[in-house]
Amino acid sequence: MSAREREVAVVTGGNRGLGLETCRQLARRGFRVVLTSRNEQNGAAAAERLKAEGGNVTYHRLDVTQPGMIASLSKDLRRDTGAIDVLVNNAGIALDGFNAEIARQTLKVNFLGAVATSEALLPLLCRHGRIVMVSSGMGELSCISSTGLRKRLEDPSLTRDTLVELMQSFPRDVAEGRHKERGWPSSAYRVSKVGLNAFTRILARELRDQAVLVNTVSPGWVRTDMGGPSAARGVEKGAASIVWAATLPHDGPTGGFFRDGRPIPW
Repeated sequence: MSAREREVAVVTGGNRGLGLETCRQLARRGFRVVLTSRNEQNGAAAAERLKAEGGNVTYHRLDVTQPGMIASLSKDLRRDTGAIDVLVNNAGIALDGFNAEIARQTLKVNFLGAVATSEALLPLLCRHGRIVMVSSGMGELSCISSTGLRKRLEDPSLTRDTLVELMQSFPRDVAEGRHKERGWPSSAYRVSKVGLNAFTRILARELRDQAVLVNTVSPGWVRTDMGGPSAARGVEKGAASIVWAATLPHDGPTGGFFRDGRPIPW
């Protein structure tokens, strides 16, 4: 079977946890899966395990904070598959503590990394493709205490550039000790997911005429390295929410926030 006889799915942060289980479930559904991760050794080993289970899975190293690696992935995908059908922006970090540097690093991976990867792979995305942002209920706008800031983030005319500028103001506000008065929470992780959710709405609006579905998924509190052993959900259930959004029919929803296939508030 040739590459384009299978739908192609690219998953960032696919070497463990939700990313790995998402790759597994997509492979079982017949996708050709491109598993990416920052750690080459762990990522390649994860892809080999999935191949041993019968999945059509290949590995490509990707650090979403490195433009050169993103460009390399795009170039290799164009050569090897010609196009892709699904992009799952799953790569993310949750660092201990809170200061301006943690805020910068968290946004660099969780928000800016997803923006850069999406923008680079958009030219390869097929009509009726699907983009899935893996977010969190912690990114709901209720964590923003300023009505004015919430309105800016919800503004239907908000552009990518304006959103990036707004999100980059958060670490500066933290450094200057004024993030609370500006309405930001004292959580870099939460802010990064607020930004990712806003980017989803922008991209869904931009790609509606191309019939590309762009949605955000909250997989819930899942037992992973990030979620910890006390989390309420197994990784299989959490990943199932992601796979649901990655396999929507052509007339499926776009620009929404979902958990278990049901809409939740922004």
